[in-house]
Amino acid sequence: MNIVIAILIFGFIIIFHELGHFLTAKACGVRVNEFTLGLGPTLFSFGKGETRYCLKLLPFGGSCVMEGEDSESDDERAFNKKPIWQKFLIVFAGPLFNFLLAFILSVIMIGSAGFYAPTVSGTTAGYPAEQAGITAGDTIRQINGYPIHFYNEISIYTFFHKKKPLTIKYERDGRIRTARLKPRYDKITKRYLIGVRGGELRSHPGPIKTIAYGFYEIKYQIYVVIESLKELILGHVSINDMSGPVGIVKTIGDTYKSSLADGIYYVVMNLINITILLTANLGVMNLLPFPALDGGRLLIFIIEGISRKKIPEKVEEYINGVGFVILMALMVLIMGNDIRKLIVSR
Repeated sequence: MNIVIAILIFGFIIIFHELGHFLTAKACGVRVNEFTLGLGPTLFSFGKGETRYCLKLLPFGGSCVMEGEDSESDDERAFNKKPIWQKFLIVFAGPLFNFLLAFILSVIMIGSAGFYAPTVSGTTAGYPAEQAGITAGDTIRQINGYPIHFYNEISIYTFFHKKKPLTIKYERDGRIRTARLKPRYDKITKRYLIGVRGGELRSHPGPIKTIAYGFYEIKYQIYVVIESLKELILGHVSINDMSGPVGIVKTIGDTYKSSLADGIYYVVMNLINITILLTANLGVMNLLPFPALDGGRLLIFIIEGISRKKIPEKVEEYINGVGFVILMALMVLIMGNDIRKLIVSR
């Protein structure tokens, strides 16, 4: 059951991503030869109009194959015949649709279940928050200028800024107050903490605010992905802390099992939350300026637009080929690490 749910979630996210490329390509008059879900041998396919729709064996990945996308074509509707701005929009639409999906699901989740407001329910004795005068009932509004809308943002911000002094703006009785404090290392949790407790007051905004909080949720998810990448690049976390498909399937399975006792509603809400995380993650990762990713292609379009010279096809193929090999090697490494952690945990 865990694998089935994971495949459905992955498939849904991938289809939405490729749908962005597909719809934008059609709007720009580009011929789409194939729309595919999955990788490897074809299990099932059918043709409609000029496009063939395929379901592949491996449920990870997908593609929107456009005429003249990876090779020269004399077809007037070929991708390579379109102006740079249209090619840019077509490629950018994939990640954009990932963020659109994250927004839609966030609105559904927040509109249905609400969210945990960043209101303090108590402080830990001897920790910076108590010493700075923060008390139960205060609402954290900003940390170092970063706007806080959800309680989770308090802990995630302090996690990514472990030893740095924090300027906190909080609201009490309608007035904004300021406190400056430095996180303290906690030996039990092995984390730097400011010593606030919360996440107990669930807020249910009206329709307009729900839409606004949908955008806040996307901002939060993008922030987590970008800061996590920074931690990886700076060496603060290792590749062992990353999860690939195997690790994600385990997380989805664990979430499903732990939510069952609370009822189907909580199962659905928690799985929606995971889907938001995954689709936002995919959107950010695809925008990275790395060969074989959408971001790498967008960078090429920007370079061509500035220089007004097209990069030779052979050079672009070589760059994308090398990038693809590196990505596959990284995927194998992460999957191997996932399997190792799975075996060790048993």
